[in-house]
Amino acid sequence: MNSQAKSSALLPLVVFLVLFIGTGTLLTYQNVDMAFYQLSAAVAIVPAIVIAIMQHKGKLNQSIALFIQGVGESNIITMSFIYIMAGAFATVAKSIGGVEATVNFGLSLIPIDFIVPGFFIIAAFIATAMGTSMGTIAAIAPIGLGISEQTEISSALMLGVIVGGAMFGDNLSMISDTTIAATRTQNCEMRDKFIFNSKIAFPTAIITLFILYFTISAPSTVAIKDYELIKVIPYIAILVLAVSGINVFVVLLAGILSCGLIGGIYNEGYTALKFSQDVYNGFASMNEIMILSMMLGGLGELIKVNGGITWILQSIDKFAKKRSGENNKKAGEWSIAALVSFADICLANNTVAIILTGGLSKEIMEKNGIDPRRSASILDMASCVFQGLIPYGAQLLLAGSLSKISPVEIAINNWYCVLLGLAVIVSISFGIPKNHTK
Repeated sequence: MNSQAKSSALLPLVVFLVLFIGTGTLLTYQNVDMAFYQLSAAVAIVPAIVIAIMQHKGKLNQSIALFIQGVGESNIITMSFIYIMAGAFATVAKSIGGVEATVNFGLSLIPIDFIVPGFFIIAAFIATAMGTSMGTIAAIAPIGLGISEQTEISSALMLGVIVGGAMFGDNLSMISDTTIAATRTQNCEMRDKFIFNSKIAFPTAIITLFILYFTISAPSTVAIKDYELIKVIPYIAILVLAVSGINVFVVLLAGILSCGLIGGIYNEGYTALKFSQDVYNGFASMNEIMILSMMLGGLGELIKVNGGITWILQSIDKFAKKRSGENNKKAGEWSIAALVSFADICLANNTVAIILTGGLSKEIMEKNGIDPRRSASILDMASCVFQGLIPYGAQLLLAGSLSKISPVEIAINNWYCVLLGLAVIVSISFGIPKNHTK
């Protein structure tokens, strides 16, 4: 990282958040409909990018080249392709009647009073097997939306539950990139991290389910319409493929093609041309989220090069050194949690945040005698907490784009990530589970 530490490098992010969230909050207070959609996040981020470019000490062409480098970062491009494929799958499935069929099929199987907790369990299971929260949200969100439209359940609540379940799986899955990054940087075995991490994540999930079951009113009535079981097959196929550990791109492509094939056979007039139009419309529906994600990637790169991330790393490192003493383990754990949390808030990418802070976290872990399993777990959990709550994170942006609901509203209903954040605080404060240095 080529930069001198500068707190001022974080100013662009502050400007973006004030413009986007501040405007939405003000308009909400003024009772404006769809308040958080009045100012597009993709527009609100432009002044922040201009400020970041102006802050960079170099020629204008160099600054723009750095921005483009961030835009083209592999994680950003990967997310962008997931966005467009998720959009295509959702659009084609809805066009052939697949979403409606799957919703009614699901309503015929799930007890009415367990619909909301049930979706948390489904999302958690799929994400753990699939290793990706993005793929899980892309697969499950359209079904959850369909059920919320057919019942009295809030769409924002349903999506918040699905995102929470997806983040549970992202955090625990042994094939998740966040787990791989956390264990490798802390020199910890995946199995050991899973066992240690699960002692915090599973109780949090159980509490989430308990709250969802006893505080959310079950729909008084649910009208189950007639459906064609054949149109449920694309969803069953992607769930089976996901659980089998197949790559998310293959899973979504299989879903798109199976929808097109079934639509062509069972829907009169559903031609190859109509299928291609639906696929394109699905791509187009994700334009805003793709643009915003790319801009965030470029802004994150500029903030990093301008010294914002270095400032965060150095500030947390100073805190850890000042607190070294008899109770240095706790100070070290707070430092690790704060490091990765701030990095994720700035970069909106939990995997990159873990990779970026992993080296310093390992130093803090070794200096303070922290169990590597605990260090890796804190890194993964803290980053997942904020990734599931920041409204400009990929998971909430995807859910918001699929539903046309503000990511802020969905974040407010993501109870699991809020509870996981509290669980991390309790874990560090009271040393639960107990540290056992190897």
